Amino acid sequence: MIGWLSQCRSPARMTCGDLFVTQKPILIGRPPLIRQTNAEILLRLLREVGPCSKADLMRASGLSAPSVTNVVATLISAGLVETLGEGDSTGGRPPDILRFNAEHGCVAGVEITRDALRFLLADLNGRQLAHSETFIDQSKSAPREVCQQIGKGLRQLLRDRKLAKTQLLRLTVGVPAIVNVDEGTVLALSALRDWNNVPLGPMLTRELKCQVVVDNDTNLAAEGEFHSGAARGQKDFVFVTIGEGVGAGVFLNGSIYRGSQWSAGEIGYLRVPTISREHPAIHQYGKVERALSAPGILKTWRAGGQASKVRSRVNRVADVWDLAGAGNAEAKRILNQRATILADVILDLALILNPNLILLGGEVGSHPVLLHAVKTLLEGNEFAVARVALGSLGVAAVLWGAVSVALEPTILGLLRTIHQASGGSVGPDWARFLPADKPGI
Repeated sequence: MIGWLSQCRSPARMTCGDLFVTQKPILIGRPPLIRQTNAEILLRLLREVGPCSKADLMRASGLSAPSVTNVVATLISAGLVETLGEGDSTGGRPPDILRFNAEHGCVAGVEITRDALRFLLADLNGRQLAHSETFIDQSKSAPREVCQQIGKGLRQLLRDRKLAKTQLLRLTVGVPAIVNVDEGTVLALSALRDWNNVPLGPMLTRELKCQVVVDNDTNLAAEGEFHSGAARGQKDFVFVTIGEGVGAGVFLNGSIYRGSQWSAGEIGYLRVPTISREHPAIHQYGKVERALSAPGILKTWRAGGQASKVRSRVNRVADVWDLAGAGNAEAKRILNQRATILADVILDLALILNPNLILLGGEVGSHPVLLHAVKTLLEGNEFAVARVALGSLGVAAVLWGAVSVALEPTILGLLRTIHQASGGSVGPDWARFLPADKPGI
């Protein structure tokens, strides 16, 4: 084990950035583990503040000159740090300027939808390298075929960027389904053929020979908004997405809450007042989902008494909301009906979870007219009041969430590899996705 004992001193400001740290941490543990921890500290500093010298790292970390020199040499030899040349001299020999080598490898996010696959490739700083989208042939939508299509799409992106296949270090996949994240198993995905208890994580690990994590798409969208969107700095918030389906990503104490059976946030199955009661079924849409989702709203619109000329102008729910904003009576009726249901859902979430913020996203949920109607209905609440706003990442939220959650484990995995090479015993954390009779690839 390793522990931290920090002396009570004033924090020092690093000369190349606004990063405050406590000086002179005292590390207790075996030498290889201490070296790994020192490497984590220095690599984090380089990632957060950018290029700097060894002297800057010493001042910011509180580590000794020999420790910094040895760790930096190890990180350079591993390809995680590189020198940019000499910096400005303050009277002596010009210092070497160091930077984190974000091009050492890459991570990827993939979003699986009813009819398409979306891809995002990023370097180890989370900077976008490439993105693409490809449609799913419904006659070839079985799990194995989709895995092969994902492998083909990612290998093409790597080739386009002149990257080796081995440089893809981690993949995060978002699916519109309940997912056992520990096992990488999709419990049920009704939108595609034969997607019941699918071991998607292990299947993609074999296809791509890299670490793979599978999660619910709305959870990843919430991660995206937390790391780089409208929920930055919010430890307790809920991201509600409304599109083909309805779901919520619940963030509590700074992390996603998935529940004991992975189904936290499945608000599409909430019961709606005045509608007949039924038990939630994993292969069927819930009552809220049928009422608020895009197919349900468009079905209501097409069944209305609108003139054919007006009806023909509507192809998306956004068109209905636009008409409501322009004063169309039927569109306003549908808007008020759906906004009332959504306001009730939001109030229930606020009463149960008491978050600071509730974000709306998705094809249906991200429209300003719906937001205004919901906020009007929520006015007057005296407690459990959460700020309601729109997400800022749009359709890219899932992919940016996938990339964001991949970065830190990837960096730590690279450092564990260095630790293992120096005599440590930490094994690869992705081995858990493999069957017991095949411990490696």
